[in-house]
Amino acid sequence: MPTEKRHFPLGRGARRAGWVFGSIAAAFLSCSRPCTDCAPTPTGAEFFPLKIGTFVEYEVQEQEFALGRPPVERSYQLKELMAEKYQNVAGQAAYRIVRFYRQSAAQSWQPDSTITLRITANGQAIRNENGRDFLKMTLPVYEKATWNGNAYNALGQDQYEASRVGKPFKVSGQTFERTATVVQQNDSTLVGQDKRLEIYAADVGLIYRENNNVQFCSSLPACVGKAQIDFGKRQYVRFKKMSLE
Repeated sequence: MPTEKRHFPLGRGARRAGWVFGSIAAAFLSCSRPCTDCAPTPTGAEFFPLKIGTFVEYEVQEQEFALGRPPVERSYQLKELMAEKYQNVAGQAAYRIVRFYRQSAAQSWQPDSTITLRITANGQAIRNENGRDFLKMTLPVYEKATWNGNAYNALGQDQYEASRVGKPFKVSGQTFERTATVVQQNDSTLVGQDKRLEIYAADVGLIYRENNNVQFCSSLPACVGKAQIDFGKRQYVRFKKMSLE
């Protein structure tokens, strides 16, 4: 007499085990296949592009204030050229940036100064300006990250903070989709203002800098609290264009 074959439905535990195994297998297969359309993981290094021969031009506006005379206003242009890669005295890879100056587009560029930039192995973007090292950003950069911008010079503690990381920013009629703002100082009182910030765009670098350091009138009752500037300086640096030399 033939034996009857019976089919029993899988229990809940067996179904769960099969689901788990299937998920693990799918995950393994997805990891083993190369991703052709995945976005690269941002590290922050994209805010400091290091391509030799690339230059960025800036428009600069300044106001200088002093007691007893009207403010002096200046406008000029700067160009920063990523000139070469070299090895510094500590054996680290560094980059030499040559800065040029002119008063207007009608003039030719004149050499102004030399700047160096290095990205350390532990993710610190250090820029040397006027013989001093400034820690511009710690990488990877994230919202509300803080660090001492004067960690490598003798100017004293100066806490920087990252904000609006990954957000767009518009300057000079151009919108940059992914930027990071570094607030170096934002202090305003009845007697003065110290506001310093820099904004970096991915694959471009610095696109905006604001430096306001002014003292308000506080010696006369009639001017207290009215933001009447006695002395100081305001400077605005705005991205103009980027290209190859």
